[in-house]
Amino acid sequence: MTSSDISAPSRALSTSDAALETAVTDTPRFDELGLPEPLMAAVRDLGFTTPSAIQVQAIPALLAGRDITGVAQTGTGKTAAFGIPMLASIDPTLRATQALVLAPTRELAMQVADAIRSFASHLPHIEVVSVYGGAPYIPQQRSLERGAQIVVGTPGRVIDHMERGALKMADVRFLVLDEADEMLRMGFAEDVDKVFAQAPEQRQVALFSATMPPQIRRVATEHLTSPVEITVARQSSTVTSVEQTYAVVPFRHKTGALTRILATSDADAAIVFCRTRGAAEEVGSALVERGISAATISGDVAQKEREKIVERLRSGALDVLVATDVAARGLDVDRIGLVVNFDLPGEPEAYVHRIGRTGRAGRTGKAISFVTPAERNRLKFIERTIRTQLTLTEVPTPADVSAHGARTLLGQIAERRESGRLELYRGLVDEFLANNDGDVDGAELAAVMLALHVGDDGPRAHAEQVAAEEERAEAKRLAERGARRPGRFDDEGGRRDQRDGDRRPRRENGPRDAQGTRYRLAVGFNHGVQPGGIVGALTNEGGLEGKDLGKIDIFPSFSLVDIIAPLDAGAIDRISRARVGGRMLRITIDQGPGARGPRPERSHERSHDGAPSARRDSGRDSGWSNRRDAAPAGRREGGYRDSARRDDRSFDGPRKPRTRG
Repeated sequence: MTSSDISAPSRALSTSDAALETAVTDTPRFDELGLPEPLMAAVRDLGFTTPSAIQVQAIPALLAGRDITGVAQTGTGKTAAFGIPMLASIDPTLRATQALVLAPTRELAMQVADAIRSFASHLPHIEVVSVYGGAPYIPQQRSLERGAQIVVGTPGRVIDHMERGALKMADVRFLVLDEADEMLRMGFAEDVDKVFAQAPEQRQVALFSATMPPQIRRVATEHLTSPVEITVARQSSTVTSVEQTYAVVPFRHKTGALTRILATSDADAAIVFCRTRGAAEEVGSALVERGISAATISGDVAQKEREKIVERLRSGALDVLVATDVAARGLDVDRIGLVVNFDLPGEPEAYVHRIGRTGRAGRTGKAISFVTPAERNRLKFIERTIRTQLTLTEVPTPADVSAHGARTLLGQIAERRESGRLELYRGLVDEFLANNDGDVDGAELAAVMLALHVGDDGPRAHAEQVAAEEERAEAKRLAERGARRPGRFDDEGGRRDQRDGDRRPRRENGPRDAQGTRYRLAVGFNHGVQPGGIVGALTNEGGLEGKDLGKIDIFPSFSLVDIIAPLDAGAIDRISRARVGGRMLRITIDQGPGARGPRPERSHERSHDGAPSARRDSGRDSGWSNRRDAAPAGRREGGYRDSARRDDRSFDGPRKPRTRG
């Protein structure tokens, strides 16, 4: 097959907007979109018949050579919307990079690359490579030097390969920004501009975003040529394919509520979202201790381990995944029928991405959000933004759990009855009834057997059950960690340690010990820098992982960050040349208070997934008990170790007490 067999029309052959609109109206099926036969064969292999709303509008426009901006939520089929027409523009005989896709996270980059490979299954000699931080350079570099035609990667690693000379942009004719709003939120705006600056003038660009804030419009204005603007109405988005509810749950009852919701759900699998890594670890461990098949992923989980956990979830060996927002980006598992927001997200966009893990590509799903009494205004803000009102629901009671288990068992009994071969058991039942002289009838016997099988929580009062659970949990904590005064929760839900009062001395600054080294960056909040921008630069330019980073302090003109892993000269040089907030980072080892000046205006304790915490005390965002004395964690799935021994390294590691700032 020659390149002309699959090449898309050039810009000179672009149709008018009116013609495009007509094409969209008249092409409700994939076989009517004008796709080359090799691509149609792949579409048939994948079982696609009817394109989604974004695909119906984007594919004809991209095949016609137009730039596009697509506003659509996650799970609406965006990857196929740009991946299929992208492949139509590739010349398989040219061993050079011809298409580049930028994604905000390594997980999404890997997912997009895998999807494009599946679309290219009938196109020989086309190579797709994914490049991202946290993975070795050499294998990625070799794939690029061999002339992989399609590159999918995170901005920082893409730029790194460009500067090394492995990624050459001269032949790039198709450029995609996927989840552009998330990319800019993470501080990659300057990296995106740098990539566009190196791309040829004659190129086709597709920009996809869940929202269209001013920053995204600026990118579209500066880098796209007369784009076709596509907006998938919310009626066609992931949001409306998900039954969305919320429950008002006081913080201390969240774990019990989660357990009962999972126990009464008919979903094949569920994903539970927590705001911080520490909270995710606590929730995952609590579920495992209660006999639920659960595992935890966050930004500090190694990629290979993450892939194993996701594969267990996909195969049915795992039923519940507890995750942070960053760790779950790009996750697409058909079995997920339920999303639980254990913690409300900080932004409405994050809420949309979360519930997009279910109800994908025409499927339906359910989502329930836990809202504390103090979070009602945040819920209202999310509802206004997504233009959907969530339905108030009640958390199942212990009686509901027992009733659900009983109904499930009764259904199994009906199926088993049809199989016959019950003579032995019927004889035993008759003997039991005869020996009790009529004191027990058949119905009462069946009820007792149900109670023995599913538990006897049904008759107990809800308040009594909750009190008993809390008493047992508190006794266990005291036994494991030694008697301590119970902490109290402030208005934000954060845990305050009361052993030494509410205030504790600030930990020392300056050069660190084996727990890490404190570095100074030449950017501060006066330059518009955010924690996400610093994290993105360090992980993508320095090759660091989330677990390598510690506490971040942002001052007016500079920032301080604790880095646990050693930095070689090359990493320091790359980080120093990286730009955040329009300024080069110029990283140096901090020399202590005498070289700095005032206290920080903002202090960001951060979770291992790179997301800034909403509270001041790292790892207590969800109010979980103080875990500074914990030992390193065991496995994150299956056999969790005792909860008192889980990994408690926050981003600044085991730390001395410090003053609440």
